Amino acid sequence: MGKPQDGRPEDGGGRSAAKEQGARQSHPDSVPDRLLSVATRLFAERGYERTSVREIVEAAGVTKGAMYHYYASKDDLLFAVYQRVLAMQTRRLEELAEAEGPIEERLRAAAADVVHTTVENLEDTVIFQRSLHMLSPERQSEVRKERRRYHERFRDMIEEGRQSGAFRTDIPADIVVTQYFGAVHHLGMWYRPDGELSGAAVGAHFADLLLQSLRP
Repeated sequence: MGKPQDGRPEDGGGRSAAKEQGARQSHPDSVPDRLLSVATRLFAERGYERTSVREIVEAAGVTKGAMYHYYASKDDLLFAVYQRVLAMQTRRLEELAEAEGPIEERLRAAAADVVHTTVENLEDTVIFQRSLHMLSPERQSEVRKERRRYHERFRDMIEEGRQSGAFRTDIPADIVVTQYFGAVHHLGMWYRPDGELSGAAVGAHFADLLLQSLRP
């Protein structure tokens, strides 16, 4: 995977999803935003491998040329699905980590936020978990590095609490992070938007359980 679809030359000069991120945020009805929205829906309904570029551009009401102006391939679109959520979550985590206040409150807010934002973007999360292996090896490596940076920043907050005496020190921080995000990454397997609990409520429960496990 990772090669342009429908016979498009590999060196067609399309801009990457990352370069268009600012444009999508500034112009929510823009062509790249519309393409990404349609691709997300089709990937969720049919699967990444069963969705063609032709179907995406037809549903978005644009030409292939317009798509390739923003996304060099279907691979670019899949990568952008992942990138937009992680970029938002990373920004919010940094804000919470750098905020004033006790580490317990900041970590609880960060733990609840990642659950809430994952639920709010559950389609994106499910798509990516199903299709990560279909990205090019280079993109897979980039994804894993970005995810690792997020987990390391979260771990830094746990270490801050351990050093201040707010959190217990007998459980390695890496184990805590692995266990917590293992649960977060499985939200797509059981959470239903029409269920009894909202994303915010689930996030609050997850965060409470985490903080209880960390108290000395």
